[in-house]
Amino acid sequence: MATEGKSRKSLEEPQGGLPRNYLRASLLLLIGEAPAHGYDLLDQIAQLGLRSVDPGGLYRTLRVMEDDGLVASSWQHSSAGPARRTYRLTADGVDWLHAWAGALRESHRYLSAYLGRYDDIATTVSATLDEVTILP
Repeated sequence: MATEGKSRKSLEEPQGGLPRNYLRASLLLLIGEAPAHGYDLLDQIAQLGLRSVDPGGLYRTLRVMEDDGLVASSWQHSSAGPARRTYRLTADGVDWLHAWAGALRESHRYLSAYLGRYDDIATTVSATLDEVTILP
């Protein structure tokens, strides 16, 4: 029985984190703000909550997004260094950017409702737990 309770508890523990494919949504937003190089995107991505993005993973994601028609890239030559690939949104990328914003707004609405209700009971629940006597 104790094992059953423990496994149930581990299944019910909060997972937290960001939505699946949030990296793609974030890249669409950043590129939508201004065409950018991969290195610039890697530099900016932490501002959107992605603190430990693997550079290889970011470039793979950009390639997949390009294959999917969400972004297009071109080489930009520089007198100060090697040519760099610049990414910009395509029409499909703009559509997906809008779709992601809508989905995140809806998630925000649900999360705000949850947190508002949580805030209403948080002190009550904590006070109730302080009063409970745990028997050995």
